[in-house]
Amino acid sequence: MDRELSEATWVKSSLSGGNGGECVEVARLSGAWVGVRDSKDPSGPALVLTSGQWAAFTGWVRADETL
Repeated sequence: MDRELSEATWVKSSLSGGNGGECVEVARLSGAWVGVRDSKDPSGPALVLTSGQWAAFTGWVRADETL
């Protein structure tokens, strides 16, 4: 998985511009996995989620739910 993360194509939202770089980047990985990392630390750790976990997280964000 480490190699796949290092070779992944990372993207960040076009809505993240102008916020001082405080955003996440996302990469689609093989086997329906999704990588998520801090855009300020591209060589740092990344979370690896299933596509279902990613869908649940983005749905939670869109709904503006709080913990």
